[in-house]
Amino acid sequence: MAALPTFIPIKDAAEYLDLPLAELREMVDSGKIDAVALPDGEIAVSEKSMNKPLRKEDLPEYKKHAHLVGVEVGIAEAAREFGMATSTVHGWVKSNYVARLGQNGQKILIDKADVAYCVEIYKKHGQQRGRRLFNDDGTPYKPKTGPLAS
Repeated sequence: MAALPTFIPIKDAAEYLDLPLAELREMVDSGKIDAVALPDGEIAVSEKSMNKPLRKEDLPEYKKHAHLVGVEVGIAEAAREFGMATSTVHGWVKSNYVARLGQNGQKILIDKADVAYCVEIYKKHGQQRGRRLFNDDGTPYKPKTGPLAS
């Protein structure tokens, strides 16, 4: 017999993904996450679709700053505005967590929404030198062990 898909309650899925329940419901409604309606009216989410990596643009921390998408700012200016070290912001640009939008002479112009998102994740999870904050795709890194593991 073929393996049947596994579904878990939407509340458990929201906890696992570290997303607000309303945000996960939106993702189900938009088709980004597969789900089923159970006879009792509850919603269950496909475990397989939960393993699909979310894009950083789908996260509430990013959506909060969506109005800043495409707004150009220099690295030093962004660091001052958000109270960060210039080297930290530059590292995010080098790692492609923050998009480069262009250049004005020597000044590298970056996306202000990406910086705001990275600062939020940094303040929420980081603030320790050398701690890994992001996966390669820019989503927040979740350690498998330790106090931040889920």
